[in-house]
Amino acid sequence: MNRFRLEKTVPYIVLSLIGILFLLPLLWVIFASFDANAKQALSMPSSFTLTNFSAILSDPANIRAFIIGLFLSIGQATLVVIVGVLAAYPLSRYALKYKKPFMFSILFMTSLPITAVMVPVYQLFMFLNLQDSLVATMLFLTASGLPYGIWMLKNFMDAVPLELEESAWVDGASIWTCLRKVVAPLMVPGICTVAIFTFSMSWGNFFVPYILIQSPDKFPASVTIYQFFGTYGMVEYGKLAAFSVIYTMPAVILYLFSQKFMSKGFSFGGATKG
Repeated sequence: MNRFRLEKTVPYIVLSLIGILFLLPLLWVIFASFDANAKQALSMPSSFTLTNFSAILSDPANIRAFIIGLFLSIGQATLVVIVGVLAAYPLSRYALKYKKPFMFSILFMTSLPITAVMVPVYQLFMFLNLQDSLVATMLFLTASGLPYGIWMLKNFMDAVPLELEESAWVDGASIWTCLRKVVAPLMVPGICTVAIFTFSMSWGNFFVPYILIQSPDKFPASVTIYQFFGTYGMVEYGKLAAFSVIYTMPAVILYLFSQKFMSKGFSFGGATKG
């Protein structure tokens, strides 16, 4: 009996320790953001203040960085979803000759680290005179996120019954109409999943914008967050924590907004009966 209780208790202890390790940095960010004299150590503020937040939001450079970050992230997520759905449809519905090798190639590209291709990509941007271009950077981010998007959306599309499209074809609907009015609405949970993942990866991407964008006034928030680290080891911890809290808001809002769609799951009801 004691051994049985021990086997049940140990996992909870381990999970509790892991939870504490994740909770402590989060508490530091929250407390430090409201502390005008925040330090590196975790401590309760002597008096809560919004000075750090007002300093961040009153700086036009920070507002511009957030807007640029939203432009890159929303643009990439939108393009990945649109192009991914269009590419996933023939892979899911048609018996293509080289479908299996193509899917394996996509799977390989999902595991390819972005740092492995940045040198030739940077040379390509220099050759085409696209460096310091936000649109070109967004298109490259889209291309880097498409393998994962196509792979996931194809698997989600496989779960949509083909009988629903066949019924629409009988009524005279085209393939584009079926994709837009039959398949896509039933794939909303999958689309939300891919969009959230793509947005989060782009929103937190530091390496790609830092390499492909040279002008500091075009840096997104993921790059400008390093402005709070001084040259001689001095760090503005309060402003850094406030910037981090604001920085997490878009991803949290997107997740909360999409959660009501994702929680529905794939519900086909009785559409395939009869």
